[in-house]
Amino acid sequence: MPRRRTRLAWCALLVTLVAPVLGVSGQVASAAVDEAPIESADLRFTTSDEVSLVTTLSGAAPIAARPTVVEFTPYGTLGRSYEVSSDYNYLLVQIRGTGDSDGTFDALGPRSQRDVVEVLRWACRQPWSDGRLSVAGFSASAIMIFNSLHQKLPCVKASVLRSGTFELYRDLLVPGGILNLVAGAGVVGLIGAPAILAGPDRLGRNPISSLEVALGLVGAGLDAGFLHPTLDDFWTERGFRGNANRIPTLLLDGAFDVEPRGDYQAFQQLRSQGIPAQLQVVGAHDGAPVGTDFGVRAVGRWLDRYLRGVRNGVEDEPAVQMLLADGDREDMLAGEFVRQDAASWPVPGTRWAALSFSADPAGAARSINDGSLTLAPPETATTQLYPAVASLVTNTDPNNVATIGGGPSGQINQLATYVPQLTDMDLSNLTGLTYTTAPLAEPVVAAGPASLDLQLSSTSPTTQIWAVVSDVSPDGTAHPISVGRLSSDFPGVVEDKSLYSRGELVQPYGDYSTSSSALPGEVRSYHVEIWPILNRFKKGHRIQLSLVGQSVASRPGLPAINAVVVGGAQGSRLMFPQLPGSDVRRALTRPAR
Repeated sequence: MPRRRTRLAWCALLVTLVAPVLGVSGQVASAAVDEAPIESADLRFTTSDEVSLVTTLSGAAPIAARPTVVEFTPYGTLGRSYEVSSDYNYLLVQIRGTGDSDGTFDALGPRSQRDVVEVLRWACRQPWSDGRLSVAGFSASAIMIFNSLHQKLPCVKASVLRSGTFELYRDLLVPGGILNLVAGAGVVGLIGAPAILAGPDRLGRNPISSLEVALGLVGAGLDAGFLHPTLDDFWTERGFRGNANRIPTLLLDGAFDVEPRGDYQAFQQLRSQGIPAQLQVVGAHDGAPVGTDFGVRAVGRWLDRYLRGVRNGVEDEPAVQMLLADGDREDMLAGEFVRQDAASWPVPGTRWAALSFSADPAGAARSINDGSLTLAPPETATTQLYPAVASLVTNTDPNNVATIGGGPSGQINQLATYVPQLTDMDLSNLTGLTYTTAPLAEPVVAAGPASLDLQLSSTSPTTQIWAVVSDVSPDGTAHPISVGRLSSDFPGVVEDKSLYSRGELVQPYGDYSTSSSALPGEVRSYHVEIWPILNRFKKGHRIQLSLVGQSVASRPGLPAINAVVVGGAQGSRLMFPQLPGSDVRRALTRPAR
């Protein structure tokens, strides 16, 4: 086997082994409708600062001038996210400092963003392009586009982006001001692997660039992981900074994705500017439910409509199309889900129910307190304690775990078949506080962000607040649905970027620009953003909120004892989203039949 094929084989093996752990699903969305012979060629592009980037052009043979889909990836030759029909060419661009490209990786920062513009301008003028381009991406390649939208993107007529971060800091790497350690390290590892395997070619071609690539990868890991704990200029440059384009954009994500926030925020931003945008929650890193197509048809129709101008009616479809869980993640992947369409996000008519913490036993969980979620706060305030010690990632971190359960081999799901405690909350609840509703007398469909208003003190100046929302089945098993997290160093919110409904804060936009430690024992108010809840809580099921120590997949904090104020005028509560037609109050007060 030639050397290049050998390295590609090793790269493929490495990605197969580590991708489920590092947050890459391994799924490729195909819009292909034919099996035309494919021709491909590696083309090198030199940037304005004399850095050589490798690109791979592919298309139906013989390659001719066609609309071209362009993807910018840090994952080398295996970074392609979509297959397209023979009506299109596909240009895969390896980002500087990654794969077989030269230069210094800047964690999708300003220099890489300028490369996006330069490559698109070049691609638009090539003989294999008819002047119509689309940008496409999944995860890192989608983030690259979100980070670049403040620049005018030449010749781009359409965009397809799956599971990207609108803000790299709060949407993936440091959510709630807590370093998502395993995910961050995994991404760096997956980016580094193809760069290392391309090392011999690079060393022979440009020895100096080999050092630049190595230093860039190490530096990016240190910068993103440890040197910028607050949301400073480094992170601002790696997030959405305005939109200089009016590109029709299809956004895709999953109900349990590892990057579940960015596409919702991007959809809201684009729609507020009157730009055609569609949000489909059909699966991403978390996989697609059995019986669905991972958004393949939607991708093909979007490109046909906005890149080729085919009048196929896409613009008349619901702007938001979602597959919701029907009780838990594993059953959703097995094909048990609920379809929900809407005109916007949050879904018009969504109301948020205030569910207060109560010390009264719910009889629903083996936990330190077995407390209740109630419609009215108890008149008397009490304080409940729990240890802030690391919790089991497979229980309390459903978004990170979904990258493994939803991957090609679904290892966690297979293990959970024999050891269900691996992915439910029963073990982690033993060392935490739980607050659970009575059984619901009717189904409640929840789709939207949520907010936890918490009165908390700690024996440590800094503690990690970790809150898990679960669907409790009639047998008492608590299935984690969503999570909220917040370092106690960040008690503030940015008012004009937070979402309010009827005067109530329902999606806090945390202020992570400066940290502020509390005195030991000092009670402070915290507003914890809970990532979108997408689930139908069936009749007889319960809604549960668990306060536990942070997941072991996050940067560890100091062991501490946390104290939560329950009841009284300022007692802790959960602002819970309910779609039109659902009524938590009615479900908790009407007699069960």
